[in-house]
Parts: sequence; C-alpha cells; structure tokens
Amino acid sequence: MHDGHVAGAHSRTGTVYLPLHEGRAPRWLYPRMVRLAGGIAKIVIEERGRRGLLERISDPLWFQALGCVLGFDWNSSGLTTVTSAAMRDALAKLEEGLLAAGGKGAAARTLEELRKGSEVLGLTDGDAEELERASRLTAKVDSAAVQDGYQLYHHMMFFSEDGDWAVVQQGMSAEAGLARRYHWFSGSVEDFVEEPHSGIIGWRSAGPVLNMVARESAGARRASVDAAGDMEALGAIRRIGSGSRSLDEFLGWEDRPSTRLPEVYAAGMDWEVDWGTLEKLYEARPRNYEELLLVRGVGAKAVRALALVSDLIYGERASWRDPVKFSFAHGGKDGIPFPVDRDLYDRTIAELEDIVRAVEGEGKEREEGRSRLRRLSGLL
Repeated sequence: MHDGHVAGAHSRTGTVYLPLHEGRAPRWLYPRMVRLAGGIAKIVIEERGRRGLLERISDPLWFQALGCVLGFDWNSSGLTTVTSAAMRDALAKLEEGLLAAGGKGAAARTLEELRKGSEVLGLTDGDAEELERASRLTAKVDSAAVQDGYQLYHHMMFFSEDGDWAVVQQGMSAEAGLARRYHWFSGSVEDFVEEPHSGIIGWRSAGPVLNMVARESAGARRASVDAAGDMEALGAIRRIGSGSRSLDEFLGWEDRPSTRLPEVYAAGMDWEVDWGTLEKLYEARPRNYEELLLVRGVGAKAVRALALVSDLIYGERASWRDPVKFSFAHGGKDGIPFPVDRDLYDRTIAELEDIVRAVEGEGKEREEGRSRLRRLSGLL
C-alpha cells in the first residue's frame, strides 16, 4: 500500500492493485452476500442514519473492507461490481428510504432507474433532476475530465429520500489488465469540477494523467470555457492539426526561451476532434466548466483539445497530477486469501439479523439489542 497526494482536508488517496477478473459470484455465494449486505446496511442506518451509510459507501477503504467481508475477491475488479450489486439488491428489500441505480451498461438505463427510484422514494421533480445531473456529471468527470488511461464501464448511484447520494464507479485499462475505482459523496462535493472525489482507489497510471478537476487546473478550466465561446480559438485546434511541424513553430514561439514544462506536449494529443462537437460548444456558450462537460458530445478528445489551447493561447496550464486499505473476514470466492467458510458466513448473517430483530423489539429485548449494537459501533 502506498499513500499518495492528499488533495484536501477530508480527501483520501492511495493505491491498491485491482486486476481485471472475469466470471461472476457463485450462485451459492451471491444470495448470502445480499443478506449480509442487508444486515450491515440495517445496522449502519440504525446507528448512523441513511446519510451515514452513504458516507461509508463513498469511502474507498470502507467499501473495500465491505467487499472483503461479503466474501468476494479481496483485490479484484469484480469486488466493485458485485459488492455494488449486492448492496443495491439489499437496499431494495430493506425499505429504509435508500435505493440504488446503475451498474454495467448504458447511461440511459441508469437515468431511467433513477427516475423510477425517485418516484418510489417520493422525491420532488427538482430533487430527481438534481440526482440525474449529479449522475451525468460524475460519469463525465471520470471519463473525460480525469484522463488516466482507465475507461469507465461501471457506474452506480446510491440515493436516499433525503436527497443525499453516493456514486461508485469503475474504469478499466485493458492494456494493463487493471481497474480503478472512483468514489463520490454529495455531502463532501463543494464543486463538481474541483477536487470533487471522496476517494479514488487503484494502481498508479503508467502514462501522463490529464487532471482537469485538480485545484491547479482552475485557470485551465476558465480558459477552456472562454475558448469554447471563441471561434478563433476553436479554429486554432483545426489549424494546429493541419500539418505544422511543431506547435511552437505554428504559434511563432520557436525562438522563445523554454519556460513551459513539457507535459503538455507528451499528452499523446489526438487531433481527430469532431468539429461538430466544437460548434455545439460554441453555440451552447457554457457559463462554467460543469456546463461545458454536460454539452452532448463533449468527451475526452474535446477536453484535451481545449486544455491544450488553454495552455498555448491563454497561458493557463492544466494539472498532470494523478489523483489516486483491506480486511479479511470470510475468505474469497477463488480461495484467496482463503476459501469462503460457509458455516461462519451463515452464523455472521444470523447474528446480525438477530441483532436487528432485537433492536426493532420492545422493552428489555430492545435494550439488549442496543447493547449488542454498541459493541459493533466502533467497527461501523
């Protein structure tokens, strides 16, 4: 384990090896995962409330430990997808005012599930729209504004009737055979485009990482918005890619002292940017970087092009800082770090469910249940 750069007062970063694994949870294991996830969720809600559970889901270390407790691969990419699904299915049965939407697949399906879930929870139209916007923005940030070599393929949003939410999403690098997981929490997001994550867990990227949500990228974000409304600046993107021998030569800077850091030229710039997307940006005239990202069609290529123009024309350089712990209880499905102990697993489920029943009881039974619950509170 390696501690990385701490982006903010409440941010956590670190590295963990998450290899891409194929396959799925065995039939005998997954129902147990759902039941155990439900027992854990019920107790956390009882002790910390709905918001408290969402805050813990958004903590990459707590989520990693949860996956280990549920018995999935301790360091697999599948820990993210299967643990998310188990918690989603558990919450759907609990009726505690918490639901989840998404998983692997198209964004349209996630938004449809969010709309249905919002109706079930009785959210206002305004709150439902805010959830959809947050879902789109979190996905767009980690697929376009943070370009770390991991392609996003899993997105799940957990949300409550109070309007709070947490997002767990994952990207893969087929070339490296690794995954990276991104966590968000509504209670800690002050700005979707500046240090917004509650945590990112994974292995360090092998190449340069364009990080447009770093605090150091504030100037580049403002310049990108300015460039989006400046047809002359957008035209420079097309001219730069028209065969000039070097960017310095194109801009008439070949004789200037070398004062810039070289990362901007090592970005592997792909100039096959859809001009139609840039025209859409110009017509949309986004007022800020959030609005820029939400323009339909804006993706990694457009973000890179605008970042480079921001540096070369406006003198605002983007950040190239890569924004990136465990427990074992029941084993893992592949026998790593040891085979799942089914009897122990079932006893753990029974114990948690018994505590929940006691807490929901009356009189002496309830008090004893609360006493047993307090013994667990330090772990939650």
